[in-house]
Amino acid sequence: MIAILGAGSLGRLWAASLPAGDVAFVPRPGASSEGPVAFRLQQLDGSVSDISVPWLVPGDPVDLLLVTTKAGDTLKAISDFIDLFPDNLPLVLFQNGLGSQQAVAEHWPDRPVLAASTTEGANRPDVDRVIHAGSGQTWIGALNEEAGHHVSPTVKRLAASGLTIHPERDILNRLWQKLVINAGINPFTAILNCANGEILSSELYQQNIDSLCNEIARLMTANGQRNEGAETLRQQIETVACNTARNTSSMRSDMLAGRKTEIDFINGYLVRLGNTLEIPTPVNQMLTEQVKLLSPN
Repeated sequence: MIAILGAGSLGRLWAASLPAGDVAFVPRPGASSEGPVAFRLQQLDGSVSDISVPWLVPGDPVDLLLVTTKAGDTLKAISDFIDLFPDNLPLVLFQNGLGSQQAVAEHWPDRPVLAASTTEGANRPDVDRVIHAGSGQTWIGALNEEAGHHVSPTVKRLAASGLTIHPERDILNRLWQKLVINAGINPFTAILNCANGEILSSELYQQNIDSLCNEIARLMTANGQRNEGAETLRQQIETVACNTARNTSSMRSDMLAGRKTEIDFINGYLVRLGNTLEIPTPVNQMLTEQVKLLSPN
C-alpha cells in the first residue's frame, strides 16, 4: 500500500489518481480518523469525480510513503510517524523550494529518501473540492545513497496513477530549476495579490526581476548548479508565467486562505544560502520580508 502524509491539494490529487484500494492517508496525531477522506475532484476536462480515500490503520502493509506536507511542516510531520514504518521504507518528498528535503535526508541518513519535482497543477478552493488545474510531469530521484536502488521501482509504482513520471539522476538540479520559477513568480503574486501572468506588467516585477535573476545565477554557480545565466533564468520565469497566466500560485493561495506561506523555503532559502556563500541577496531579502509582513502567520 502507498501511504500519503499530507491531505492537501497535491496529496489528494495523488490519492485520487492512484488505484483505489492501494492508497491511504496517514492520520495526523490527535486528528479524527473516523470515516474516509471524501472530496470531489474536478478533472482537466471539467468532469467531476467523487473520491473516497481511507485512513491508514495499524497493520496496513505500507511499502511507499509520499510526503505532501508544506515544507515547513515536513520534518515534524515525518518525526511523528517514522518509527511506525520499517527502516527500508522509501520516503518520497514533494515539497516546494529547498531546505526541507535536505533536512529530512540529513536527519535520517540510513533511510531511503527520494525527492520529487512536479509541475502538476492542483488547488483546493474549498475543504471538499480539489481541482486538477494543469497537466504536468513529475521527476523522482534519490537524495541519499540508500535511495539509489529505489528510484526505478518507485517510478514504476507511481506510474499507475496515469500521471507522467520520470526517473531523474540529478534531482537536486531539477529542484533548483523549480526553485527558480517559484522564486521569480510566487512572491510577486502574493505581494500584488494577482494571477501569475499579471506580475509581468507590474512595476514591482519590472524593477526587480533582473537583479533577482542575477542573485540566483550567482548562487547557483557558487553552489555547483548548472545554469545559463541571469537572462536565461528570466526567460524561463516569464515563459512559465505566460503559460500559467490565469493560475493562482501556491503562495498566493496560502495568503488568501490565511495559511503560512513557504517563503522561507523559496526566496528565504536563497537568502540563507547567500549568507553562507557571502553573496548579497537584497532582492530575495526584500521579497521574503514583504511576504512575511503580509502573511497572517
